[in-house]
Amino acid sequence: MIRGLYTSETGMLSQERLMNMLSNNLNNVDTPGYKQDQGELRTFPEMLISRIGGDAPSPSTVGDLSTGVYMDETVPDFSQGTITQTGKSTDIALSTSQLPVNPRTGAQEGALLFNVRTPAGAIRYTRDGHFTLSPAGQLTDDNGDAVLNTAGQPIQLPSDQFQVAGNGTILVNGTPAGQIGVSYAANTNQLVQQGGGLFMLNGAGNLPAAAGQANVSYQLKQGFMEGSNVSADQTMTDMMEAYRTFEANQKVMQIEDQTLDKAASQVGQVSGN
Repeated sequence: MIRGLYTSETGMLSQERLMNMLSNNLNNVDTPGYKQDQGELRTFPEMLISRIGGDAPSPSTVGDLSTGVYMDETVPDFSQGTITQTGKSTDIALSTSQLPVNPRTGAQEGALLFNVRTPAGAIRYTRDGHFTLSPAGQLTDDNGDAVLNTAGQPIQLPSDQFQVAGNGTILVNGTPAGQIGVSYAANTNQLVQQGGGLFMLNGAGNLPAAAGQANVSYQLKQGFMEGSNVSADQTMTDMMEAYRTFEANQKVMQIEDQTLDKAASQVGQVSGN
C-alpha cells in the first residue's frame, strides 16, 4: 500500500510538470517564431518481485512491479510555424525548404536559425524574425540583440528602405549591403532555450553556416513573419487529459490512505464481544 501511495504521487507530479509545460506553450501561441516544448512520460526501472518462504523450496517469481513515472526533459519542436504576410520591411521569415532526412525515421532533421549577439557579446540563435531598426541603425530582434551577417558582424542600415533577397542578401538602393546569417543545427538536442525566443549552443564554438550544407536549403521572405508552431486546440486537449489523469491519481491516493487508516486502526482489533 505504501508503494501505491508513492506510485500515485509520482503520477501527480509528472502531470503537474506536463501541465506547466503545456500552459507555457499556450501562453506563447501568438509569439513570433516560438517553438513549442515537448515532453514524454517514462517509467522508472521495474523491479522483479519474488516470493520468499512458504512451502516452496526456493523463491518463485511473482512478476514485475512498476515504481512510478516521471516526465523526461522537455525539448523544443522545431517544425515550421505558419508564415503570414505583414508588409513590414524589417519582418523577415526564415522558410525552411529542405533539411537532411533521417533514413531510419524518414523525418527531416535539424533546424535553421538566425544569428544574434546579445549586449554582453554572447552569440545566440532565434527563429523570431520580427526585427526592427535601432536608433543607431542596427537591425535587432525584439530583445535588442544585434542580428548578425554571414561574417558574424551586426547589420548596419541607413533606414528601413532596403530589400532582402531569398538568400539573405540585403540591397540598399540596389547595392549589396551584406547578407543575413543563417546557421544550421544538425542536432537540435544541443540547443538550450534561454527565454525571449533565444537558444544557446550547449558546448564550445558556434553553429556552422547553413549555406553550403548538403541537403539544406531555405528562403528568406521579407515582409513576412513566422508565427508560433503551437496548436491551441491540441494543447487545450492535452491539458484536459493531463488534468483528468492528475485527478485519477489523486483519487487512487485517497483510497490508499483510507485503506492504510483502516489497517492501522481496525485490523487486528480485539472484539469486545
